[in-house]
Amino acid sequence: MSSPSFSAVHKSYVKSLYRRMLKNELDWVVRRDIWRGRAMVIRAEFERNRDVHDPRALAEILQKAEADLAAKLHPDPYIPPTMPGGTKWERNIPPTIAPIYDHLAAGHH
Repeated sequence: MSSPSFSAVHKSYVKSLYRRMLKNELDWVVRRDIWRGRAMVIRAEFERNRDVHDPRALAEILQKAEADLAAKLHPDPYIPPTMPGGTKWERNIPPTIAPIYDHLAAGHH
């Protein structure tokens, strides 16, 4: 008998949780060589729970993981400089290509 497959929504949620946990660890540790060890621990935790198919047990595991993530969230997460909220976001916006004043629309030929 094959194991029940999970919905695409569930898989997407687990991937999102995994990525958020990795991103949060990267907020705390800037050096990639140190972060890699922590990322492997997170991956091992997810792999350990990979074969759990009981919905109630899964809900409990995911709820605990969300609580752990919420408890460890960085107070000042890293934002890439050119992304919204970053230090260089819209600092030097390229000028528009359109004319500043449309003379043809105003009736000045």
